[in-house]
This record gives sequence, structure tokens and C-alpha cells, in this order.
Amino acid sequence: MGKENQFVSQIADIERDFPQWYTDVVLKTKLVDYGPVKGTMVIRPYGYAVWENIQREMDARFKAAGVENAYFPLLIPMSFMTKEAEHVEGFAPEVAVVTHAGGGKLEEPLVVRPTSETIIGHMMGKWVESWRDLPLRLNQWCNVMRWEKTTRPFLRTSEFLWQEGHSVYATGEEAEEETLRMLALYRDFAENVLCMPVLTGRKTEKEKFAGAVATYGMEAMMHDGKSLQSGTTHYMGQNFAKAFNIQYTGKDGALEYGYTMSYGVSTRLIGAIIMTHGDSRGLILPPPVAPVQVVIVPIAMKKEGVLEAANALKEELQKAGVRAKVDDTDNSPGWKFNEWEMKGVPLRVELGPRDIEAGKFVAVRRDETEKAEYARADAVKTVQTLLDLIKKSLFARAQSRMQSRTVTAASLDELLQGVEGGNFVRAGWCGERACEDRVKEFAQATARVIDEHHTEKVCICCGKPATHTVFFARAY
Repeated sequence: MGKENQFVSQIADIERDFPQWYTDVVLKTKLVDYGPVKGTMVIRPYGYAVWENIQREMDARFKAAGVENAYFPLLIPMSFMTKEAEHVEGFAPEVAVVTHAGGGKLEEPLVVRPTSETIIGHMMGKWVESWRDLPLRLNQWCNVMRWEKTTRPFLRTSEFLWQEGHSVYATGEEAEEETLRMLALYRDFAENVLCMPVLTGRKTEKEKFAGAVATYGMEAMMHDGKSLQSGTTHYMGQNFAKAFNIQYTGKDGALEYGYTMSYGVSTRLIGAIIMTHGDSRGLILPPPVAPVQVVIVPIAMKKEGVLEAANALKEELQKAGVRAKVDDTDNSPGWKFNEWEMKGVPLRVELGPRDIEAGKFVAVRRDETEKAEYARADAVKTVQTLLDLIKKSLFARAQSRMQSRTVTAASLDELLQGVEGGNFVRAGWCGERACEDRVKEFAQATARVIDEHHTEKVCICCGKPATHTVFFARAY
């Protein structure tokens, strides 16, 4: 117990100092390190492996839905950004601009992409000619840059990795359907891959994406009760189609503008995983995205046959598609237990001479602390079952927290009390920007998404009839 306390003391107390706990965890588990340029991060192999698993799982879903991958340039002509006025105004404070290259000043400044609606819109304007070219549904995996003032690894950095999907349709109805379809895809991914319950819904006008007709968000509750926007989808109407001349000849021969939409999630999802599932001992990674799903710790490793048995079990698991690893380092078993717990490996297997002789192995779930013995002959089936149980347990635990910490407020004082207590707060809203601003000023809370179940009768600020019921929260 002494060694365990010493090991865990390397990270701050999750209940007393959650922000410091987060920083300690992401650095000490070697997910990231700070880059030499302020606000940037270096994603280390362990962290990048989590992103690769997210990318692989999500990319398969995109392809199954009929979306194709492409790649567009990092540098965008400044003139592109000015074609859609609301868009450029929304991103102006965050844009990094290249003015010199090749030893001289550029004729036109180039923007380092903060997002790619403009350049993809330009190319779609070249590629779309006829109704036969529609729909055009593209996605790219890339990096983007937004010059953030306040940064934190994964949650908000000047440069980050993401996917951004962009589609153009013949009709607004089709583009709106795609906007909601991708929101549902994100929700399914969050809940069934990341084990993370989320709220989804339309954003208010104040919170929508610059240049969009409507924005929809996916909000997750973190351990401290704050919300983290974990993905967004945007219906653009014809705003970008008209700005970039995305036109097609219809079946009747008439020239029409298309309707566009876009959607994206980023490496912020890794931060969401950490802050949703982590505990006082460090990370807890959902099995679908964990780089190592099972770590096998040989006990009395130098005794004859122990390491061989551990490697044989690893090979069996790997053949069955389980990401398994043997820790054959010279560290003590206790040290290994604590290290892999901090790194969030879902399942630890212990295998020693007595276990081998008895035809058994010991397993410890990361979401629990109890050891249990299982028959070695059923190892593959047992491990697969345990990983599935861990996945279900993580989701149920996070869902229970979010449900128990979602409250309804009938006054600004109740709303303030709710968000200060680490809750999502449902409240009525009249739809006026002034009242939304008042909530932020009074409670330092923002409208996260509009609840599709509109139940509240009056606006929490002005007392007028409520046109919407909104989830308010403090957010990262």
C-alpha cells in the first residue's frame, strides 16, 4: 500500500484539484508533451495510438455511410476567407497568416487553415456541374491551426488533429438530413466506442458556427460537472455555395445552387475520455480505443516457464484480435500494477507458477479493484467477456453521473446554484440573445444545446413565455 500511495502521489487529487490532476495525468502517462511553440502539443506514441484507434473506428463508420476521404491544402488564400463575411468574422481572431515565403513577400497572404469550408467550397465549385455529380460527400483527416490564447493539451491547443466532413446536396432537405445523420453517428460513436454519454441538439444562434444556418452539438459531462463540446455538425444552406459558386444543372436544365453541410471531431475526444472516465489512480481507457487492452504481468518471472506461459497467452489473445502486451521489464510486480493502472489499461492479467500449475490466471479490471481467478483454458473467451463488461460498466457509470447531475432550474439563483454544484441545468429560455447573455454574466454558464423535449413554461431571465428548454452549463 505504501508503494501504491507513493506512485499515485505523483498526480494531484482528482477531487481537490481536477485541473492539475488532468495535467499530471496527460504528462505522466506519456500521452503528450508540450511543444516548443506556445500552445502546441507533441502527441507521444501512447497518445497517438489512442487517436489511431479513434480514427480507425470512426473512419470505418464514414466509409460505411458512403463518405470518401480526400485531402486539401494547408494554406488557403486570404481572399477565400473574405468571401463569406460571417465566416471570416468568426475566425479572424484565431487565424495565423503567412506573409513571406521563398525569401520574399507574398502577393497575397495565406491563411493556415482553421477549418476548410472555403477551400473545399472552391474545389466543389469546380467539380460539381450536373445533378449527376450530387451528392458529393467528402472527409479529410488533417491538422488545423487556431491561435488560442488559453491552451490545455487535447482540450484547446493552437494546432490539433481532426476530421472534417463536407458535403454538397441538391436540396436543403437532403443537406439538413445529413447534418442530423452525422450528429447521430457521432452520438453512437461516443456512447458505444468511447463509453461516453452525451447530450445532442441544436445550438443557439450565439453558439452556432460562423457562416452556418444551424449548428448541432454533442456535449459530454466531465468528472467535475463541466461540459465539453465533443463534436459539431453544421447546416450551411446556400451560404458557401453562393460564395464559391457551387452550382449544378438540374434535370430540368435549370442552373441551381447546391446546399452544403460540414461536421467535425478532433483530438479533443482524447481529453473527453480522460476527464469522463479517469479516477484517483489515473487514466481509465475504454477497451475499444485503449492501445493496450490487456497487460500480462508475469509473477516470479525468472522462474522456469513463467515468461513462456505469459507470451503464449499474449499470442492467443492477439490472434483473437485483443491488443495484449507482456510486461517483462525488471520492475517489481507492484510497480507494474501501479504503472499500468495509471496508464488506464482496461484489464490486467497476473500469471505465476502457482497459476500455471493450477491451470488458472488472475485478472483485475481497471474499473474495479478486486482480483478474480479464471480457467486458463477459457482465457480468450473470458478476456473478451471481461472487456465487454468493462465497456458497459464505464458507460453506465458515466451515464449515472450525468443523469444524477442534470437538474432543472426555475430562477437564475437556482441555475447558479446548479452549475456551481457541477451540474447540467435545464431551464426555459425565451429565445432572446439578451437573456442568454444575462445567464452567462450572472452564472458564468453558457447554452450548450437546446433540449428537444421542451417542457419549461417561462424564460429563466425575463419571465416571458419560453420558446425553448435549454441545457446550460459551465464548459471547457
